[in-house]
Amino acid sequence: MNIPYQSLDPDTLRTLLEEIVTRNGTDYGAREMTLDEKISQALHALETGKARIEFDVNSETCSLVVCE
Repeated sequence: MNIPYQSLDPDTLRTLLEEIVTRNGTDYGAREMTLDEKISQALHALETGKARIEFDVNSETCSLVVCE
């Protein structure tokens, strides 16, 4: 199920993005990014339509999914 990020309260969206970007706990980039940088990057992807939030009813979790 697609969840429009605009429908979420800003604090709820930030908490959700924080949970998503820290879920795996591993950073494989050229340099380690701060939590705020990761959240900003995820939010930018949502705002530019490069990603969307999907809710999985079976696992009851949200994920950031890249739009193709």
